[in-house]
Amino acid sequence: MGAQDGIKHVVVLMLENRSFDCMLGKLYPKSAAFEGLSGTETNLFRTPTGLVPKAVWSSGSMDPLSASIPDPDPGELFADMTQQLYGEGGRRNGDPAPMSGFIANYMAQPPSDQPYDPVAVMHIFTPQQVPVISTLARAFGVCDQWHASTPCQTWPNRFFAHTATALGHVENSQFHIPFAAPSIFRRLSDADRSWRVYFHDVPQSITLGDIWLEAFFHFRFFGQFLADAHDGALPDYSFIEPRYFTDFGLGIPNDQHPPHNAAYGEQLIAAVYNAVRSSPNWKSTLLVITYDEHGGCFDHMPPPAAVPPDAARFAGFNFDSYGVRVPAVIVSPYMPPGSIVRVRPEGLPHQGPPYPFDHTSIIATLRKLFDLGAPLTARDAVAPDLIGPLSLDDPTNDGPLSVTASNVQASAAELATRASAPLNGIQDGLSRMAAQLPPAPLPQGADVPRPSATAEPSFDNVIQAAADAVARVKSFLGL
Repeated sequence: MGAQDGIKHVVVLMLENRSFDCMLGKLYPKSAAFEGLSGTETNLFRTPTGLVPKAVWSSGSMDPLSASIPDPDPGELFADMTQQLYGEGGRRNGDPAPMSGFIANYMAQPPSDQPYDPVAVMHIFTPQQVPVISTLARAFGVCDQWHASTPCQTWPNRFFAHTATALGHVENSQFHIPFAAPSIFRRLSDADRSWRVYFHDVPQSITLGDIWLEAFFHFRFFGQFLADAHDGALPDYSFIEPRYFTDFGLGIPNDQHPPHNAAYGEQLIAAVYNAVRSSPNWKSTLLVITYDEHGGCFDHMPPPAAVPPDAARFAGFNFDSYGVRVPAVIVSPYMPPGSIVRVRPEGLPHQGPPYPFDHTSIIATLRKLFDLGAPLTARDAVAPDLIGPLSLDDPTNDGPLSVTASNVQASAAELATRASAPLNGIQDGLSRMAAQLPPAPLPQGADVPRPSATAEPSFDNVIQAAADAVARVKSFLGL
């Protein structure tokens, strides 16, 4: 009957801060059919004697040190990304970005406890190092034309996934809570469609104001996802958030945000796939595994021009460009094995249409599958959906029965290091957000509080912020 009628459940797992080249650039040999890496891609490193080219490389290992590259964390602010894409001058002139400033920007970051190695942002993982995501990409489909929605930090891109706009904001710290844009979750509720956000510690999506009155019914810890999949009780839409914080009780981050160990993210991907694959809902499920933004990790493909979602601007930037490419693996029994998912086989123009897949493709897919009405913004109005690539007439691609990730566990030393570290950008934003949550679930019919100025909690390290934020989330959700 085809995917349009056969898909009843959509599951999205959104991880953190890795580029396409970093995670999947060596999945297949570079060719006209797959825009991967040849191995000769470089950025220039400025030395006292001149500019030295530094090529992409892999350590070949997944020991804790290799799995945490780049360490320290690259820059991910709007200004950082502008330099990463356009070079040291950082000039946007409407032409395709040369993708030449990754090393220069990395070496210009504020001093850290350890030195910055210029080649760290050029590091990539081979399929042997990240076998879970690579196996699923080959067994089902990989999209080499999926870009972050905007060349900005985590929160703007996650808001694009939920609302198709960032309302003019480019940094995590700029957002007022609750976020005021209408969300796809609200559309689902209004259409009597079921949905849940499954999370590990602090869900960023709880910032969406139009779902605060019903948040108690829809937010659950990740263990409930495993149970719902096992019972054949997956909702129409599931959005999964990884663990962002280190907590001695809950565990270590599995979001793959540098310098968090990427092996733990592989374990999360495996857990999600195995739960979906063994579920009674498997034959009617679409699973999308993607990342919010590139986080400063090198990618060689310039972002295309984009349709601005609305009239909101930031310092002259009107969101008329996509962000850097990010990994996107499309899993479904309706997906032909080994698919390279593309909008246009011969490659994308810098100025569309057609436009690349981006996070608003999730919204476009949900609107089409579940008849959710008009676009949320001008961006998801032009976004390609994922129904077309699911081209098998019947759900016959069952893929692997399960996938196995490395069973590496965090050592006491690693836990202590991550727990005592200063907050990264997403952790700081989540800490500020949690400080603004109501202290208890809002009663039905209550007025949602007006967006308030960003709170300024002060914590010395991750473990302190985690304890406070998790407690506030539990209180608001009544968990």
